[in-house]
Amino acid sequence: MSLTEVFHGRRTSRTPELLVPAVLGGLILLYFALPFVAFLSRTGTANVVAGLSTPESQTAIRNSLLTAPISTAISTVLGVPLAYILARRSFPGKRLVEAVVILPLIVPPVVGGAMIITAVGRFTPIGAAATAAGIPLTDSLVGVILAQTFVAAPFVIITARAGFGAVDERLEQASRSLGYGPLSTFWNVSLPLARGAILAGVILTFARAIGEFGATMMVAYNPRTMPTRIWVDFITGGIDAIVPLALALLGITLAVLAAVQRFGRVPTVIER
Repeated sequence: MSLTEVFHGRRTSRTPELLVPAVLGGLILLYFALPFVAFLSRTGTANVVAGLSTPESQTAIRNSLLTAPISTAISTVLGVPLAYILARRSFPGKRLVEAVVILPLIVPPVVGGAMIITAVGRFTPIGAAATAAGIPLTDSLVGVILAQTFVAAPFVIITARAGFGAVDERLEQASRSLGYGPLSTFWNVSLPLARGAILAGVILTFARAIGEFGATMMVAYNPRTMPTRIWVDFITGGIDAIVPLALALLGITLAVLAAVQRFGRVPTVIER
């Protein structure tokens, strides 16, 4: 029997084995694609340019484009060092720290927003002091940033930790043996080698922040962001009224998808 016949026989024998998974997988893919197709089919009935040009939409876009990068920057600056510690050190209470990192991903965003209010609301000691200083932590852009950071920061922590975990520790040890300190080694060796995972985490964090609705609605329903503006427009005008802003968010999502694929696979769980 020739090699071609053997290969053809193996391929034929594997077809029935893959038929059921292919059908089941095709059904879920169809379910994923159908809402996109159905929604995009309505864009012809909406004046997208006019919808994005209204003062309300412009304000929502401006607020989202202002707060999401700030939330992403805060999450990155504070989260990447924590990710490195989780990847390189064992210490008492480490599992508790890991649980705290994952918790915002599991808690429903609305519940997360309620918890933020109980911690920094205007009637709490922290919130009252901030309000007295002229920096209210709720119903303000600061509140939006707090809500976005709470729900989005775990993405950069989890992906950065996986990236640091994939770096060979012997390279860091070699750097230390050459006289470089911990910070120099982290900055010149660990960080560059984990750069791909960190950038992917930063991108996902930004996408989660700019699309955050539940926690933001609880902590800072005003001023409006794009998601909260979409909700208001839907209540008052139905599906057609939200098409312009929804398309803008969808465009951002597609850009994020392209960026994530550019930087490779993104871990979704903390590896131990």
